[in-house]
Amino acid sequence: MEVNNWFWIGFNVFVLLMLALDLGVFNRKAHVVSVKEALTWSGVWICLSLIFNGLIYYWFGEHKAVEFLTGYVLEKTLSVDNIFVFVLIFKYFQIPSIYQHKILFWGILGALLMRVLFIFAGVALIEKFHWTIYLFGAFLIYTGYKMFSDQGKEIEPEKNPIIKFFRKIMPVTNQLEGDKFFVKQAGKVYATPLFLVLVLIEATDLIFAVDSIPAILAITQDQFIVYTSNVFAILGLRSLYFALAHVIHRFVYLSTGLAVILVFVGFKMVMIDIFKIPTFISLIVIGLIITISIVFSLIKTARTNDSELE
Repeated sequence: MEVNNWFWIGFNVFVLLMLALDLGVFNRKAHVVSVKEALTWSGVWICLSLIFNGLIYYWFGEHKAVEFLTGYVLEKTLSVDNIFVFVLIFKYFQIPSIYQHKILFWGILGALLMRVLFIFAGVALIEKFHWTIYLFGAFLIYTGYKMFSDQGKEIEPEKNPIIKFFRKIMPVTNQLEGDKFFVKQAGKVYATPLFLVLVLIEATDLIFAVDSIPAILAITQDQFIVYTSNVFAILGLRSLYFALAHVIHRFVYLSTGLAVILVFVGFKMVMIDIFKIPTFISLIVIGLIITISIVFSLIKTARTNDSELE
């Protein structure tokens, strides 16, 4: 799909404007994000995404609109796995809620830049070397299998090689210094645990991008659709985190559902030259897997809570 440069410019101006409003107006002062506020902003981002989906339909037709919606739902679902990890990281480093918004803001800004590089590199690879689509598909199937088999394993952030390397090249204070990422002590610059967590958040998103970008390339290789659906999913991630952080433990089967989705889109890529699964069917399958995972999760945790009360 040929997209006029003005579409790219206009969309990126919109993204920069929303980020500026977020940091400079609505969240200029550090504060604890309430569930109500988080749900409101989650609703705003979802509505903006659906409005943009309508514009895609108006500009480029039904097929591209379905591709955008499928890609957005897929990326939004996969981003929930990020939230599981964010909750564990913040809990491990004992980061107060009042500072979590700042970390996630800069973390998501970094994630946007990384996703751009991954998207254009992935699309370019598939366009130049079509056989790489089979590698992406096989990788997704393997990732889905690993996600399923690794369930229940605890995350130990301090053992992360990136954190170990960072501690070697830069000293880190033993305690938080307000919302500062860096402080100067005795003429020497120190990073704070807040910045250490930001590094870990960025590293985590880099790992998730390796999964999610090939996954959406199974839906479409249209750069504009891949880019815009990814951006909308990521921009709404921070609000989604604060909305779900307190109840995320109830989605016990969601990781299983995500693993199944990755295997499904992996097979979709591997089989693309033999049998191409229509995008609309992919949307239905992904939606069903998510719904089943959530429903069974809520039933399971409701029964567990009832048994604990007895």
